[in-house]
Amino acid sequence: MSEMLGRSFKVLEYLAEHPQGVALSTVASELKIPLSASHRLLTELIRCGYVRQNLADGHYVLTIKLVSVGLSFLSNSGIVDVAQPLLDQLAATSGELVRLAVVDGEDLTFVAKAQGATHGLRYDPDMGLSVMLSCSAAGHAWLSTMSEDDAMALVAKKGLGKPEDFGPKAPTTLKAVMVYVKAARQRGFSMINEVFAPGMTAMAAPVFSVNGAVIGVVTIAGPAVRLTPQRMEALGPALLGAAEEVARASGGSALFKKRA
Repeated sequence: MSEMLGRSFKVLEYLAEHPQGVALSTVASELKIPLSASHRLLTELIRCGYVRQNLADGHYVLTIKLVSVGLSFLSNSGIVDVAQPLLDQLAATSGELVRLAVVDGEDLTFVAKAQGATHGLRYDPDMGLSVMLSCSAAGHAWLSTMSEDDAMALVAKKGLGKPEDFGPKAPTTLKAVMVYVKAARQRGFSMINEVFAPGMTAMAAPVFSVNGAVIGVVTIAGPAVRLTPQRMEALGPALLGAAEEVARASGGSALFKKRA
């Protein structure tokens, strides 16, 4: 049963990366699951409403049920309700994209956002995705709250992003990642320039619970031509203030209470 459950999650995660749909043979090959077992898993996921099969080409595609489950959880936890006005305010102040990521075990996942850019280039990546710790402002901010050994161990476990997949300045060694982490620890918030994506910059500050545990991260991201290092330094107090406000407001969130 545990093997079937693990394979089911692998199938769901794989289909999430291929919204156009995937053939049965491709699922079996890519995930190294026997063809017959892959067919049984997909048939069961269809029965449960998480997957559908296109009539035209027979490819398997995720339904929105999985998304609905996640949105229902966030709605019931109250985190988006309490954080959204604060994110909106920071977005208006910065004129850039502001997002909130929550700590989920050994991962960070973006759950809420506010767009402050009213014209020109808007940076707005997909929501609901786990953050790559080694080459993201959010990851560096979270890692900066850990001991050096714990931070290095987590990055080693999660892996390093490749510059060709992220930004040209994405760190490719643990030592290089820790340079960003140490700077974030000294400054109180992280800053990156063309690390997560070409031509983009970002900054992030951790959100602490009442007992000192890190429960999330608030980020500001935008194009490097607009969100310059000097601009990020100037926005530092506003970012830190927003993170503190989110922490205070989230005391009533069921999600944050659980994490605290």
